[in-house]
Amino acid sequence: MAKGFDFRQAPGHLIRRAHQVSVAIFMEETAAYDITPVQFAILNALIEDPGEDQVTLARKVAFDPATFGSVITRLEARGWVRREPDAVDRRRKLLSVTKEGAEVAQQTRRAVGKVQQRILGPLEGAEREQLLALLSRLVAGHQDAAAPEV
Repeated sequence: MAKGFDFRQAPGHLIRRAHQVSVAIFMEETAAYDITPVQFAILNALIEDPGEDQVTLARKVAFDPATFGSVITRLEARGWVRREPDAVDRRRKLLSVTKEGAEVAQQTRRAVGKVQQRILGPLEGAEREQLLALLSRLVAGHQDAAAPEV
């Protein structure tokens, strides 16, 4: 009789576990700021490109557009993001970071730097570079499959 499938060595399982580790470390290091990884990404993406519309921003941070609006609503309620109708197309909502949101993003960057160090901690320098290169290639190779639907 054939042995069972060793899920512990399956790429999908290992990626899921790595994600769990990543989020747990993120939440520990940023606990004082009460921010999620997606919220952090949104704030930084908006600092980079203020006035982005919701659909484009959802794609940029690779987040499901169906639940993206609720994340923006939470950020807006905290006073970190402002949502305004586009002057040309009032149905389209443009987003920008408030002064408070920019301050939170700036303050959390040091903690997020520690997150990255802790995640890569078990690896040596060359292994860190190799992992990041391979993950970038993996994501790029599956860009269409992983793209959030709009």
